[in-house]
Amino acid sequence: MAAGMRTYRTRNPRNSPLWQCAQRHQATFVARYSDTYQPTYGPLRPVVEEVLGKFIHCGTLERGFARVRCDHCEHEYLLAFSCKGRWFCPSCHQRKVQSTSAHLVDHVLLPVDHRHYVFALPKLLRPTFYRNRSLLKRLCAIAQQTITAALRAALSLPKGRPAFFLTLHTFGEYLDFHPHIHALGADGLLDNDGTWHPAPEIPHHVLEELFRTKIFAELLRHKLISHDLVARMKSWKHTGFNVDASRIVAPENRAEREQLCQYVLRNPFSVEKITLESPTDTVIYRSKLNPKINRNFEVFDPVDFLAVLSQHIPDKNVQMIRYYGLYSNKMRGCARKGTGHSRSGGHLKSHLSDLKSLSPGSPPSPRKLPSRKWRDIIRQAWHVDPLQCPVCQKQMRVIAFIDNPDVVEKILRHLKLWCGPAAFAPARPPPSVAPEAIEPDFRIEYDTMPDYDNVITD
Repeated sequence: MAAGMRTYRTRNPRNSPLWQCAQRHQATFVARYSDTYQPTYGPLRPVVEEVLGKFIHCGTLERGFARVRCDHCEHEYLLAFSCKGRWFCPSCHQRKVQSTSAHLVDHVLLPVDHRHYVFALPKLLRPTFYRNRSLLKRLCAIAQQTITAALRAALSLPKGRPAFFLTLHTFGEYLDFHPHIHALGADGLLDNDGTWHPAPEIPHHVLEELFRTKIFAELLRHKLISHDLVARMKSWKHTGFNVDASRIVAPENRAEREQLCQYVLRNPFSVEKITLESPTDTVIYRSKLNPKINRNFEVFDPVDFLAVLSQHIPDKNVQMIRYYGLYSNKMRGCARKGTGHSRSGGHLKSHLSDLKSLSPGSPPSPRKLPSRKWRDIIRQAWHVDPLQCPVCQKQMRVIAFIDNPDVVEKILRHLKLWCGPAAFAPARPPPSVAPEAIEPDFRIEYDTMPDYDNVITD
């Protein structure tokens, strides 16, 4: 092997402090939940047990693996399957973030300025959203309505089409329940004639007042807040509502665009911030300096830490990423098929093509969304090719997927890699592997990214 050549190494989840904490204390967490945590966090949701169970077996060879082999020198290694978990498993979610952000920058975002919005709620109202998690969907809708209404009013275009996506975050700096919205939107509107209108600077207090009014109206409609409390909060100098829209990224700055997308899509927590102290497994979670407590860390009992993390696991089928206006699935699908029309009769596909042509370096809209393969993401994130043989530098390939428990145990015992039995989930049939697009790791989904979760067109 050439000097200085980097070699791909599969991860060892057992070295992760998060894996160690979950593996040792998951059973205790479940057993103690109803007595200790249910009064605070509500009943234990089935999705929490499911996600924790899958995470413990993520990346462990005992649950199954792919064999990756070099035909030239016969060198091979085993690549473990993964849980494919999003919004919890740091490894699986990070690959989703890498893939989605690259796709957004290359194939979704228009070549115009984009503004980063953050919508935050006061502490007084956050428990209401935790007890009524269905309100989180309405929080996304209210953020969407606030951005759209503000842009239309600023440009005097009541029918103007916005273009943005947003992500629901439920976590604060130290993993407290802090529901807020991050949105990245084109800073302007497309009119019925296909002309793009850049937006002027919208005063901060206008966005905040509009967002606050809509939140109060929603909570009053559901009878989750009293008119007296609304009146008192409006009289406070600082109501706790906050909207920030100060950051703008230019279309020619691809690296900053992708970095901002990754920030908006990031996991609720970072495993690099977690330290597990022996022998009690006390968890120290380090983050930015908190001026209120004058420290940059929080200390958790390991079971308490799992309970805190559990509140940020989304329910099944809850869409955490939503696309609106020109970025919605419906609008982009119509543009690709050439069937979209504006209300004045203008053709949507030609309008978007005109916008794309504003930037000579922008790729054309693809007929089919591209799939970001496991190999490409590894290359992008760690600058190393996982299918390059570390011995002879030739191309490697996947020769088998092994998920039969008896066969897995036999192979691992022969290689002296057996670490104990694993609970096997029902095996999924392995995907077909194309010769030129090998994706051997189940940590990456074979569907295209991102998921187009919400179709709203105006």
